[in-house]
Amino acid sequence: MGPQPARLLVRARGIGRAFGALLLCCGLLAGCAKRPEQERQPPGRVDAAQHDAFFLWAGVKAPEVLAKARTIYLLDGEVRAGSPARFVPLRPAVPHVHHAEIWLVVRLERLDWEEPVWRRVLADLDRWQTAGNRLAGLQLDFDARTRGLDRYAAFLAEARRRLPRRYKLSITGLMDWSAGGDPAALAALGSVVDDVVLQTYQGRRTVPGYEAYLRSLARLPFPYRLGLVEGGAWRAPPALARDPHFRGYVVFLLPR
Repeated sequence: MGPQPARLLVRARGIGRAFGALLLCCGLLAGCAKRPEQERQPPGRVDAAQHDAFFLWAGVKAPEVLAKARTIYLLDGEVRAGSPARFVPLRPAVPHVHHAEIWLVVRLERLDWEEPVWRRVLADLDRWQTAGNRLAGLQLDFDARTRGLDRYAAFLAEARRRLPRRYKLSITGLMDWSAGGDPAALAALGSVVDDVVLQTYQGRRTVPGYEAYLRSLARLPFPYRLGLVEGGAWRAPPALARDPHFRGYVVFLLPR
């Protein structure tokens, strides 16, 4: 009978410590549950239904989610690397979209455009607008290397010179621009474009380690959107919503 009180005291102290730890854990969980930045975190995968701006490849059947779109980027054709430079049309007919603003997209593999290429792109812009579309302008989809941004900025200045003022100019870009891009080249690029969509994916997958690139986005001297791939992994850092240059997302829809 002598040792029992001591054992009871030790047991009671152990229960007390465990109960205190449980209360502390509950308090921490409650505090985390109230953090607004965590409540704003999106799901771990990109759900197109939660967005209103989309990129649609040519030849891909429009999914139902486009019915609620506010902005749609539509691929019209490509300027390929073969010689001579030529425009390859990919969309068989002029689109007719009345519920959303649209961008005519041209993918390019080269920057040395010849006059027939410029004439074809400008003619397509006019055809799309004449058809009654709410045409924002031209988007150029080009994977400009970070070390060659000065050359790309010069090409974009020429594109802006040729575009009628009623059309805006948009480009896609790489997340690496923010980490290693020359500040002067980035400033020159930002001075001639109206819309920048930085791609966060390759193929059908989000770029591994994208979080590290996102931390350097504050270096960009111009507004930007982030291009997400449908179904790709994504969790936005809390600081992104506080970036005054961040303008939202564009979801690149995958062929079914």
